[in-house]
Amino acid sequence: MSNNLRVGLIGFGTVGSGSAIIMREKQQLFFERYGINIELKKICDKSPVQRITDEGFSPEIYTNDVNALINNPEIDVIVELIGGIEPAKTFILRAIENGKHVVTANKALLAMHWDEIFSAAQRKNVMVGFEASVGGGAPVIKSIRESLVANNIQKIIGIMNGTTNYILTKMEEEAKDFSEVLKEAQRLGYAEADPTFDVEGVDTAHKLTILSSLGFGYNIKFSDIYKEGISGITLNDIHFAKELGYTIKLLAIGQNIDENGIELRVHPTLISCSHPLAQIKAAYNAFFIEGDRVGKIMLQGLGAGKYPTGSAVVADLLDIARFHGKNNSLNPVMNDAYKLKDIKDHTGRFYACFYVSDRPGVLATISGILGKRNISIASVIQKERSEKSNVPIVMLTHEAKEKDMCDAINEINALDIVFSNTKVIRIEDLTNWEN
Repeated sequence: MSNNLRVGLIGFGTVGSGSAIIMREKQQLFFERYGINIELKKICDKSPVQRITDEGFSPEIYTNDVNALINNPEIDVIVELIGGIEPAKTFILRAIENGKHVVTANKALLAMHWDEIFSAAQRKNVMVGFEASVGGGAPVIKSIRESLVANNIQKIIGIMNGTTNYILTKMEEEAKDFSEVLKEAQRLGYAEADPTFDVEGVDTAHKLTILSSLGFGYNIKFSDIYKEGISGITLNDIHFAKELGYTIKLLAIGQNIDENGIELRVHPTLISCSHPLAQIKAAYNAFFIEGDRVGKIMLQGLGAGKYPTGSAVVADLLDIARFHGKNNSLNPVMNDAYKLKDIKDHTGRFYACFYVSDRPGVLATISGILGKRNISIASVIQKERSEKSNVPIVMLTHEAKEKDMCDAINEINALDIVFSNTKVIRIEDLTNWEN
């Protein structure tokens, strides 16, 4: 077996350039330490050649023709770093059909077309590396599919999107509202011009699809992930949560622990300020994983970036070099049949913020509607009226069924004493995960 791996790179953006630079700068180290020679043969990009040469690469390595990589018999592995569904999917499937291994950071593509890609790889006996698709520099995929292989994974809970974590952190620390912080995040490059995938939980759901597929051993469908974003979170929500001892994070939660099926959800969540996840700030990601043998572990790191994600890409290349010419044993094999737990069957605690008329009997009316559905109140904050005629009432409930909470809120919102739709945020009890 040869430990020489010849690489073709498609996409020379932030992650592509970082990956290429790491390959070049660490080439001698990899050879001395592991006996592996990673040779970057070609870079394909739509930008002019100057973008390549400005980073110190020879112009001879550049092409704008992807066929010069995919059809090149002197290239063993294609690294796809252009993102999106098409043409990335076509490039990857063509590379696999030509017997080339693939490395990708494309979480959207994997979440939507996991089975098609890995079935093709299995047929052609090639490997697909995707460590960079989730977690940036935090090796969460390698941990689940290799280090924790002796475990039945029961829970995967994490902050998986640096943009939303940055926004929520800034809102809390600087008392700025969502729209103001979003503009700042876009200016700094943390958020895209169209931030929908990030702030509405789509990107996080892509990542949960990948991790829950690996962790639970099923071909999880992206459409089965329940999704809510953070665009509706207000400064008042953040202030009230803090007053009650909580912070708000966009969490991805995957659980496979009982006969009711797998629970897969992404939404804003109140978590205790004492929990380690509450300390994850700015653009960092964090992952809590629970296995039946290892117990609870936590990984954290920068969730994106030129070099953190580039290091994950190169780690996959090293793995492929080790197994190159042997078999595709690193590719996951999934079961298509799984039972999904409906979000309406979720049982948990809730934060609810009502904006209501400041008059006698309002609190009793709301409490009565909740009580009628066996929803008991754990704590209440009621603020004095300012210049407005409505006041906020904030309640935390004891455990209740999601369906009962939804029915109660719909009834409450129909009352003439309620000025706007009630904000409801789930509370995740992670006390048994705290230090």
